[in-house]
Amino acid sequence: MTCACNGEKTDEKFFEPLYKVFEEYETDEKNLIPVLQNAQDAYGYLPEEVLKEISSYMKIPLCKVYGVVTFYTQFHLEPRGDNIIRVCMGTACHVRGAGDVYDVIQEELGINDGETTEDLKFTLERVACIGACGLAPVIMVNDNTHGRLTPDKTREVLDTYR
Repeated sequence: MTCACNGEKTDEKFFEPLYKVFEEYETDEKNLIPVLQNAQDAYGYLPEEVLKEISSYMKIPLCKVYGVVTFYTQFHLEPRGDNIIRVCMGTACHVRGAGDVYDVIQEELGINDGETTEDLKFTLERVACIGACGLAPVIMVNDNTHGRLTPDKTREVLDTYR
């Protein structure tokens, strides 16, 4: 198959999840965000080829599609890890040692804020608040909250996800 957007050859199987998304929506600009959300759910992120195909299918300029994707923090242009680690850096967590927790995670995984490990197991994100101040310092791994962390407890938490 030839990608409709740039003439490059792309495996038709690659686009199958995207074409299933297209079946659910009319080619109306109001559907761009739901199409992007569903495409990201299907691929785990939004590869360039997918954005170009969405642009072509929906007849929306690629620059506008990129504008939406880069405006909203929910969209990701790079692959993300199987486990998303969010480290709370809010006031309560900060004063109770969130910086040390964050440092341990960086050291253990070898990544910084917004980065993903090479094996795609972990993505690290600093967040302003998780809303669990009574458990400070707190991290979330996917939907699981881990609180009252120390550097050693942080290592134990990471080991359960490795």
